[in-house]
Amino acid sequence: MSRLPLKTVAWALLALGVFAGFIALGNWQVRRLHWKLGLIHDVHARAHAPPVAAPGPAQWSRIRKGHLQYLHVGLHGRFLAGAPTLVHGTSTLGYGFWVLAPLRTDRGFVVLVNRGYVPAGLPGTPAFAKTQPPQGEVTLTGLLRFSDPGGGFLRPNRPQAGKWYSRDVAAIGAARGLPADQVAPYFVDADATATHKAWPVAGLTVIHFPNHHLGYAITWYLMALGTLLGAGIAARQQWRARRRARA
Repeated sequence: MSRLPLKTVAWALLALGVFAGFIALGNWQVRRLHWKLGLIHDVHARAHAPPVAAPGPAQWSRIRKGHLQYLHVGLHGRFLAGAPTLVHGTSTLGYGFWVLAPLRTDRGFVVLVNRGYVPAGLPGTPAFAKTQPPQGEVTLTGLLRFSDPGGGFLRPNRPQAGKWYSRDVAAIGAARGLPADQVAPYFVDADATATHKAWPVAGLTVIHFPNHHLGYAITWYLMALGTLLGAGIAARQQWRARRRARA
């Protein structure tokens, strides 16, 4: 039996390597799919569970490491005096502002509360004065959200001008002169039941995690199958050519 040409062996090894690579990528996407489904399940379970006490300083290190996103929490305390921080943003009601106000809890630390959405034309009008947070002690619930530092590439936060494009907890706290060690490293999106006036409208948090891993996995597996079929067709054609040459 004659030996296969070196070129044929090289192409076969290349096809085998490409096939194995596509299979590995498909398997990786399957693992990512299971991870994403678990994440979605955990987040929805936290968001719809009865509220628990908002994490205090002893738990802030977990927040900074990326834990407890969308935890349903309860807060009790007083809103601090001063104008709210208006953060440009888009909600299901359109483009406008998120109204953020610091609340000093009865446990001593401060939490930035997103009281909800107001339309872009409301600030600066007499009606906006009615949206100030209530005085005295309040109890509210909401979803724990991670700080969003810095703003965007094209629209960075400008604290000196009072222009905010992301909910950067540390920067907003610093702009209000709050001690950094007293401000929680997260903010809370207030539940809809926490707002009793027309504006701001709370409870607009959208929990959405894009999950395209199944489609990616199928794509990689189909490419692996295509590589295998292509290599098989090429091998068959070469076998026929060699057979004709011997004849």
